Amino acid sequence: MTRLDPQPWMNAPQTRRLLAALGEARFVGGAVRNALLGKPVADVDIATPLTPDAVQKKLAAAGINVVPTGIDHGTVTAVVDGKPFEVTTLRRDVETDGRHAVVRFTTDWAEDARRRDFTMNALYADASGEVFDFVDGVEDLKAGRVRFVGDAATRICEDYLRILRLFRFHAWYGQGEIDAAALRAAAAEKTGIAKLSGERIAKEMLRLLEAETPAPVLRLMAASGILAEALPGELGIARLERLAEIDAANFFPPDALLRLAALLPHDAKAAAQVAERWKLSNAARTRLEDLAGANEKIASYLSIREVRKLLYRLGAQPFKDRLFLKWAEDSKAAMQWRALLAMADAWKRPRFPLTGRDVMLAGVPEGPLVGRVLGEVEDWWVDSDFTDDEFSLAERLKAVVQAVVY
Repeated sequence: MTRLDPQPWMNAPQTRRLLAALGEARFVGGAVRNALLGKPVADVDIATPLTPDAVQKKLAAAGINVVPTGIDHGTVTAVVDGKPFEVTTLRRDVETDGRHAVVRFTTDWAEDARRRDFTMNALYADASGEVFDFVDGVEDLKAGRVRFVGDAATRICEDYLRILRLFRFHAWYGQGEIDAAALRAAAAEKTGIAKLSGERIAKEMLRLLEAETPAPVLRLMAASGILAEALPGELGIARLERLAEIDAANFFPPDALLRLAALLPHDAKAAAQVAERWKLSNAARTRLEDLAGANEKIASYLSIREVRKLLYRLGAQPFKDRLFLKWAEDSKAAMQWRALLAMADAWKRPRFPLTGRDVMLAGVPEGPLVGRVLGEVEDWWVDSDFTDDEFSLAERLKAVVQAVVY
């Protein structure tokens, strides 16, 4: 019998209160999987044979807030003292179209397990830590084998997102070669990816890019024709691979969007197309397009003065983004790149000492000329490495005013 070691999330007051309110319930999926592997657990999902109506009544009686987030599929979100838990009724799929499923509720734990995607995700554990495994998921987990529950093609045709999930899970949990049957089925059904929403594709692909070593899986996806369905065009997998190696060597946390920028060609139009297809947020889209169209000179041998100028013009984060991408192209100069990164982290933006009022006091009438004069003086100030010499600033202002106004 497999049993989980005591886990903080299992013994947390919110968890105990929720299980006590439900009565019959087990932990399921990622929490059990990661706990068995000794990996961090973020979300704690609960499975129960209780119907959604019964779940809501029991939780309400216990004073627990309930949000019917996916009630048609048997899922509610229980918020216990500020902590959310997904609680889902055991179910089986009765109709699927590759994107959505019609479900029927059941009280059979094994039946619920058989409708899940991978064996390592079909593991349950009770409050004492005893693990219930109906599909040999524990053995697959130990072996690093991402295997579909039952027939791979059947599972994929139920939801084409499982093609991308196969590669994401292999990047995170797989060891050795990918499961051959799963790969064949994924390649055969790859055109089904076009039926998926951009948001679902983005979620899986960005999580894949956050893996410690995503490049081998991306190469496998490219070789099987699957990657082009989610991310068309000529891709820089080698540059992404070097960026991931830099992260690992320096203990930098993975930045999925930066890794996506490393993967894409240096083309703002291509970045915009990906952002549109994936329905990225405005902030993510702006950042991706900015990096794809960047043409500033960023090199490991930049002088301190050049770095300060770029930091002022770009801002710290855009500068660091460009630095990482250039570092991935020139990974031999690691010490110099780290020094530049330290400068960016320590940089504080200087305040330009002049205002529009100063310009008008110098004889420029109110209007667009004020901004033009101010901009020219600011350019000189930046080029002078942000001088704090008041006399020099005043003289430069006077010279610009004479050249522009008179």
